[in-house]
Amino acid sequence: MSSRTVIACLLGLMVAGCDKQSPAPEQAANTAVAQVSSGEVTGGEVTAAPAPEAPKPAGTVDRAHKGEAAPALGFTTLDGKPATLADFRGKPVLVNLWATWCGPCVAEMPTLAAKAERLKGKVAVIAVSQDLDGAAKVTPFLAGRKLDALPVYLDPKLGLSTHYRANLPTTILYDATGKEIWRVTGGFDWAGAEAQKLLAEA
Repeated sequence: MSSRTVIACLLGLMVAGCDKQSPAPEQAANTAVAQVSSGEVTGGEVTAAPAPEAPKPAGTVDRAHKGEAAPALGFTTLDGKPATLADFRGKPVLVNLWATWCGPCVAEMPTLAAKAERLKGKVAVIAVSQDLDGAAKVTPFLAGRKLDALPVYLDPKLGLSTHYRANLPTTILYDATGKEIWRVTGGFDWAGAEAQKLLAEA
């Protein structure tokens, strides 16, 4: 047997031996996670944390909060005047939570503005920005966009999105007495047939 063949065999054995001695760092981390999540106790009691709620797909209609009263949390108009959802009591209101940095929010705004125009006098449609910079971010964003039919409000303290535990965009429909009917999580085509059917529940 040639010396080259012997060296090649020895190198192969060394590599194989190293691979079996200890798992790769990623494998070790995965093993540790598996041990903890399986509820095994290693050097102290471990309690398994509850699994996080799976995110809802875009455009998901959620009726789990039907009948809940609108929160009394405040927000403001673009020029700083205070407002609450109670200001819209007496007619249904569609509240859209959005932000300038949120792609799906921006994509759905033209159809939401068109819907606001069509529902004028029947359902109040409002968009409440969750931008931390408030008017400094929102006012230039709105300039040049054809969204005049959509009343825009500011909530730079994120009171509403925190209350709803909402991912953006989230849109909630309240009836004329301020009780929730449904909410939609994710971008949505507000000009489509499904939106028309949902808004008929107002």
